[in-house]
Amino acid sequence: MKTLIKGGTIVNEGKCFNGAIVIEDDRIIAVTKQGDELPGTSFDETIDASGCLVLPGVIDEHVHFREPGLTAKADIDSESRAAAAGGVTTYFDMPNTVPQTTTLEALNEKFCTARKKSHVNYSFFYGATNDNAATFGSLDIHRIPGIKLFMGSSTGNMLVDRRESLERIFKTAPLPLMAHCEDTAIINANMETAKQGYGDDPDVMLHAMIRSEEACVESTRLAVELAVKHRSRLHIAHISTAEELDLIAQYAGGSSADPLITAEVTVGHLYFTNLDHERLGALIKVNPAIKTPVDRELLRRSLSDGTIVTVATDHAPHLISEKQGGCCKAASGMPMIQFSLVTMLELTDEHVLTVEKMVELMCHNPARLFSVNGRGFLREGYKADIVVVRPGSPWTVGRDCILSKCRWSPMEGHTYRWRVERTLCNGHTVYADGKVDDQYIGEEIRFR
Repeated sequence: MKTLIKGGTIVNEGKCFNGAIVIEDDRIIAVTKQGDELPGTSFDETIDASGCLVLPGVIDEHVHFREPGLTAKADIDSESRAAAAGGVTTYFDMPNTVPQTTTLEALNEKFCTARKKSHVNYSFFYGATNDNAATFGSLDIHRIPGIKLFMGSSTGNMLVDRRESLERIFKTAPLPLMAHCEDTAIINANMETAKQGYGDDPDVMLHAMIRSEEACVESTRLAVELAVKHRSRLHIAHISTAEELDLIAQYAGGSSADPLITAEVTVGHLYFTNLDHERLGALIKVNPAIKTPVDRELLRRSLSDGTIVTVATDHAPHLISEKQGGCCKAASGMPMIQFSLVTMLELTDEHVLTVEKMVELMCHNPARLFSVNGRGFLREGYKADIVVVRPGSPWTVGRDCILSKCRWSPMEGHTYRWRVERTLCNGHTVYADGKVDDQYIGEEIRFR
């Protein structure tokens, strides 16, 4: 099967140019500039991308697809459909499921499930606990991206809070550690104070005061200290505060080809502020909390100065009934994978960052950071994970178009100017014309 994508503007490795991509079966065999000779003249399929951008498929390094054990909220089938519709061709799922992905048996079971149900490419983080560091040596480092560490605070009872356990994890981890950094003691003290003043379920407007900047900074400071001590590769998930950026700036960024410490920001933390709770209530309640407009502005600036190296979603669906209430009762987490790429493209329109930088943060850097084999770039010989997006094509998010199983989104009612026209996964069109090919199954990612 030979496919030609022609007429579009290719965005890849810091450049934008008019050109064409030739795919044979599941791999790219040529990326050409306009006017260059194509390898052959006969194609089984020609995709006209005129007026569109042609990008590498997005790699979302941070999702919660809820399977196994929490499948009333979401599952691999439903959320990988949403991923395909959003231009995401690869995801890395987190371990706080039921059972937790903290044993080799649980990890293998997830791979077995995805092999039957995932419509895009997949892998799974292994979860650290206070007691399972001895199992790290049995992990296949070519199969998984890293080890997830809930450091100081967690949902799903995966808190690692013993100093000796943390030392052991940082010392022995054979893969990057991806850490959720919030300090439980600070959060608990803040919650108690809030309850005394506002009752048993304080208003969600107080969420950023309870899961505070101090709680994030103190936990991140400890993570950085341990990473430096043990020379461990540390990737800090969902950075939410300006002070954390200062903490990691000397280690992250473009000054080193292989930085010791790196950081992720989520689309939600880039798009919303704590003031949006007035409009959206607990729909945007997440951990760590969305912070102030000043924090958001500095997070946005950090996209271009190299302090932040990846943008992900922390896609975390809940039933809408679970999102009712305040700081205690409403669940934390929101579904965003279907709308992450188009939201970031809006930020390029607002000159928050360039489209070339957006592709670096959402496609290239996740592949580099986790040593993904043969994906994340539009290169000859690489797997043909490609998304075609069209500007100036307004559409409004309605419940009928939301593919996540929970069937709600904080973006409902929002009108986008960008549209995902087509998503190719391993050279196969998995999404086009508003429909997902639910017969297609993606591939397990391999790591170098």
